[in-house]
Amino acid sequence: MAAGPDVVTEALADIHRRLGALDEGEPAAYIPELARARREGFGLALVSMDGHRYQAGDAAEPFTLQSVSKPFVYALALAELGLDEVGRWVGAEPSGEAFNAISLEQGTGRPSNAMINAGAIATTALVPGATPAERFERILAGLSAFAGRRLDVDAAVHASEAATGDRNRALAYLMRGAGSLACDPLAATDLYFRQCAVRATAADLAVMAATLGNGGVNPVTGERVVGERVAVQVLSVMATCGMYDASGEWLLRVGLPAKSGVSGGLIAVSPARFGAACWSPPLDRSGNPVRGTAALRELSERFGLHLMLSPAPAAPTVVAWPSAGTARRRGAFAVVAVQGALDFTAAERVLFELERGTAGPVLLDLGRVTRLDTVARVMITATLVRLAAGGRRVAVAGEVLPAPPDAPWERLGPDGDGPDRAGAEGAGPDRAWAEGAGPDRAGADGADADSAGPDTAR
Repeated sequence: MAAGPDVVTEALADIHRRLGALDEGEPAAYIPELARARREGFGLALVSMDGHRYQAGDAAEPFTLQSVSKPFVYALALAELGLDEVGRWVGAEPSGEAFNAISLEQGTGRPSNAMINAGAIATTALVPGATPAERFERILAGLSAFAGRRLDVDAAVHASEAATGDRNRALAYLMRGAGSLACDPLAATDLYFRQCAVRATAADLAVMAATLGNGGVNPVTGERVVGERVAVQVLSVMATCGMYDASGEWLLRVGLPAKSGVSGGLIAVSPARFGAACWSPPLDRSGNPVRGTAALRELSERFGLHLMLSPAPAAPTVVAWPSAGTARRRGAFAVVAVQGALDFTAAERVLFELERGTAGPVLLDLGRVTRLDTVARVMITATLVRLAAGGRRVAVAGEVLPAPPDAPWERLGPDGDGPDRAGAEGAGPDRAWAEGAGPDRAGADGADADSAGPDTAR
């Protein structure tokens, strides 16, 4: 059951109660087994970045993932091969067409993106494995890691899909003929049918969505499933392509990366906040669940989750600085005292005060900093080096900033002890900033962060 404040569970229950009466749309009929789904079935679930779980309605009822599997298998391919290699086979542009459309790029034969059927078949074919069985086991293990428990396959749905999947086979043969499918079309489509027939619940999907929102770390199990950069890449494609030909309208009105499936599943991700999921079989004309779409739209509006909303004002990053007349001094040093979590935005404020708000010896007090991300660390390190190279006397208090052996700043203790030369206690500064690289060298291959522990997620 739910953990944490009851207000979240109450909000889900209220949405479930009111939208449960919504009786529009029809369950998918082109796959006979899906047409047998309970029309009235409706479940909602939400998982926070702390692993707190909330649900309402039929959140524990199993159903097959169908297209909701696509972003997670795309993540597995990106983690194994990297964005550049995957991008040779699958694009990242919205198709503006239905999920089963023939949407191949002229000249290359690449599908438009990994969220439509053609792109998903091509992506599934990229998952490494010596045999089809080995490939599928990697897919199933990956989906299970996202969910935090071992998932299984609905054999009846798989058989039903295989019996009615000629259009998907035709897409595979077209891609093979164009040179944009990496393996045999029949093997690729059977693997894709099995992937779509993996069974989960709305509660599972909320955990899977939260794992993407948590930078690739499952917030319930603590396991890193994919690297943070891979999670960002997947969420980017979900935001622009995840709701098929209704993706633009969804992003405009709901403002969250999302993915739907014809079994009635729907996930949405509020990065660094939570993952949400719905299940309700009746679909609209775009193939998206009617109740699920309405529920997540209301959830976004109620809690102010649209990606484009400005964040709420946070506590000030710099709490004492000379240019505001709040300077403290420690001996010869003017003090710039900093607090909270430092990212690019917060680090820029710190750099401004260090470079323009002070003159003479300066002490950067990081004792109240709770987190220093890679970009902020590199920016601050480079600024301290610049100040010292310009003849300024520079010191740092607090242990959050690693120092290279040749660091040109002094280390002061919390009570002004020292100075002692910073150095032996830290690894060298990350040179990625100077080289123009991003904060996570999962970069070109997207895979190196997979070995990192769960504590690196947020």
